[in-house]
Amino acid sequence: MQFNSLEICAGAGGQALGLERAGFVHTALVEIEPPACQTLRLNRPHWNVIETDVRQFDGSAYQNIDLLAGGVPCPPFSKAGKQLGAEDERDLFPEAIRLAKETAPKAIMLENVRGLLDPKFKEYREHITQQFADLGYLGDWKLLYAADFGVSQLRPRVIFVALQQEYAPFFKWPESIGIAPPTVGELLLDLMEQDGWSQAYKWHLGANQIAPTLVGGSKKHGGADLGPTRSKRAWAELGIDGSGLWDSPPPKDFTGMPRLTARMAARIQGFPDTWQFFGKKTPAYRQIGNAFPPPVAEAVGKQIIKALKKES
Repeated sequence: MQFNSLEICAGAGGQALGLERAGFVHTALVEIEPPACQTLRLNRPHWNVIETDVRQFDGSAYQNIDLLAGGVPCPPFSKAGKQLGAEDERDLFPEAIRLAKETAPKAIMLENVRGLLDPKFKEYREHITQQFADLGYLGDWKLLYAADFGVSQLRPRVIFVALQQEYAPFFKWPESIGIAPPTVGELLLDLMEQDGWSQAYKWHLGANQIAPTLVGGSKKHGGADLGPTRSKRAWAELGIDGSGLWDSPPPKDFTGMPRLTARMAARIQGFPDTWQFFGKKTPAYRQIGNAFPPPVAEAVGKQIIKALKKES
């Protein structure tokens, strides 16, 4: 049995890759940023990538799909922003509701930042849940931690899953895999010593925790660095200079704290090393830092497929 999906705000493909692994075949992926669209095409030439603003996208050609998914923009709810919520022009939850009306999917999966669970957004969450309920969907919000699914960073993310009433009773949230993820040192040792850095093994012994949550920033704010001052301090405790990224690993005679490369950051997000990112360092890192870790998307996707199969 094959299950298909339509994804909005697809970004660099973290969610799409995870859902593909779970068993979904993508009918289309909608994304507005050209570099991210190029990344999707670079890695999966057969994917139907539609480069447009989701507000301009007509979903009527995708009626009765199995899953409508998306990582709708987080700035309206992020603590790093002004938390304007529904007042923020970047709030695309209304577009997801519109597309649910147009496509009548069996299931819906939307991802956002932890800030959406703040008490100030309780009324907004209830409004979204009711909007989907009016369309015949039973939905729920859940905070999931990427580290519970093998990703080497805590990365809390809020997931909204809603299903048509005949499938909803069969959905259960994924549980932790029960295995601690590798530390940053364990995860990145081979990349750090790639160019012969003599201190790589010593560094890896000190980098004995999982990573802080990667921060990708936006077009308006944030570049190729690892976030605000608090994040940089956390990275420094792992022996990483968070003030920027490097194009290549540290050389043999390097002394001091190394920086991450885009490839290292992608591995921390749970991307396979084969996944390529289009563009120079800053646009590539922005795609990586804003991504939904594929292992988390895969775990939720598998549970949705079980529900669609009505497996108890």
